[in-house]
Amino acid sequence: MSELLRVENLVKHFTSGGGLFGAPRKTVRAVNEVSFTVERGGSMGLVGESGCGKSTVARMLLRLMEPDSGSILFDGIDVRRATTSQMRALRQRIQIVFQDPYASLNPRRTVRQTLEEPLRVHGRGNRRSIADKVASTLSEVGLPVDVLDRYPHEFSGGQRQRIGIARALVLDPDMIIADEPVSALDVSVQAQILQLLSKLRKERGLSFVFVSHDLGVVRQFCDTVSVMYLGRIVESGPTRALLDTPAHPYTRVLKDSSPVPDPQARIRLSKIKGEIPSPTRMPPGCSFNPRCERASDRCRKEMPSLDEIVSGRRVACYFPLSTVSSDGNASAASSGNNV
Repeated sequence: MSELLRVENLVKHFTSGGGLFGAPRKTVRAVNEVSFTVERGGSMGLVGESGCGKSTVARMLLRLMEPDSGSILFDGIDVRRATTSQMRALRQRIQIVFQDPYASLNPRRTVRQTLEEPLRVHGRGNRRSIADKVASTLSEVGLPVDVLDRYPHEFSGGQRQRIGIARALVLDPDMIIADEPVSALDVSVQAQILQLLSKLRKERGLSFVFVSHDLGVVRQFCDTVSVMYLGRIVESGPTRALLDTPAHPYTRVLKDSSPVPDPQARIRLSKIKGEIPSPTRMPPGCSFNPRCERASDRCRKEMPSLDEIVSGRRVACYFPLSTVSSDGNASAASSGNNV
């Protein structure tokens, strides 16, 4: 597969304080030098705890937030330097599905109005062709055409998410950024939506950036995964190999914290201490060092770079948990939690 998206050294900081009453200014380093690639037709998972910056990354890819620095190349086009007309064209090729399907839909618009609007804005066809496109797209996501004149409050959460997916599909994009698309849904509905996304990916050849905190969902849907902690990617690689044998201590903590659907399973949890540091007062060196039992003086002074330990596997750690072999798998014993 060829490369469709390349993100390099993406940075986004937010400041607060100052102003009239002279409160001290604070800087939140939400995203720090994040880099990854997505192959054409591939799916890249972006995982981490709430507040790690993964949704901020997702929004910057569409310039819903402007990055402070770094580069975003989509099919060879520099997204950050794109003109208004170029961004208009790019937004037809890159669409987003939001976490909360109810909040992302206009309660005053019917399903028909919601799905027709993108086509009208971008001048995609006449009245008849737009109506046909809306009907076929709605059918593609598993909803009957007789719901077109209903409003969002008349649907269940899963149905609303299907409408959100249809809105993303109606312009025939090349890539979908899915920002926690199933986290607000019941488990049974999650499975249905994931099956739908997998079907659409296969039939349409879609590429995905899939933001989630659920490693089980990521294992099922994503080819590769990047793990974020406090704004930085600390490990990346093929999904199954990375989750089976994580090399970074934080990845192991995430894996051990994920529920296992087996009441008889024996899980050996990784040791972790302390609280997540404040994003306005980041510790020197590795940001995970205050919580890591393997931390040394070097970890407390120097920030490790995200280095390749074998083809396709990268980790930002001076003392990784395992030795990774040439097939991308690591030799360390599993913790017993098979996410």
